[in-house]
Amino acid sequence: MPRSAAGRRFRASAALLAALAAGTTACGNSADAPPETAPSTVSSSAPATGAAPVPAPSVPAPSAIPIRPAVPEAQTSIPAPVRIQVEGTGIDLEVIPVGVEDNGAMTLPDNHYQAGWYQYGPAPGAGSGSSVLAAHVDSRTEQLPIAGLKNVAAGTIITVTREDGSLQRYATEQVENIAKRSLDGHRLFDRTGEPRLKLVTCGGQWLEAQDDYEDNVVLTAAPVS
Repeated sequence: MPRSAAGRRFRASAALLAALAAGTTACGNSADAPPETAPSTVSSSAPATGAAPVPAPSVPAPSAIPIRPAVPEAQTSIPAPVRIQVEGTGIDLEVIPVGVEDNGAMTLPDNHYQAGWYQYGPAPGAGSGSSVLAAHVDSRTEQLPIAGLKNVAAGTIITVTREDGSLQRYATEQVENIAKRSLDGHRLFDRTGEPRLKLVTCGGQWLEAQDDYEDNVVLTAAPVS
């Protein structure tokens, strides 16, 4: 039975969420530490008795120092993905760039017929790291095509269209059903390993108390030259 997906967000591991919230290098760039407050200039000793007071030297006000905000920086060297299609299935979704919720979780589009691309990680076609796309498995009234992700066979071709019209194709390596509590977020959002596409949705049993599904379905695909 379709469940309400309103307000649900793709949840990665607790370690990943903490890293995202802190803006650390797990999924973003570390923020520069803010400068410490400069101490006031104080005379080292009082003037000698009877001597005219010596005026304190003028200290120029410090100039403003730009501080890099503690948020990840978008990857911009490769055109952004705008569509993803999984051969032989009904999975054909518009793709939009997404970021991070206040709690550190990856945002998902409110439009259930869109997938979100995590724009602070590698884009499809990057030479290293995992390009992560995620979408809702259902809406308030229906199960969505990406619900069939769990049945995609190894070798299935996935085509990503980029905003400049170029295509990046991938061949499916595996599909895993992973309990959310044990999902390795650092592996999922890897930025330095072999180039891979990760397509993610919810799966497993519906947990009424948590208002969420128990698992994530994660498809991993390798680029086709």
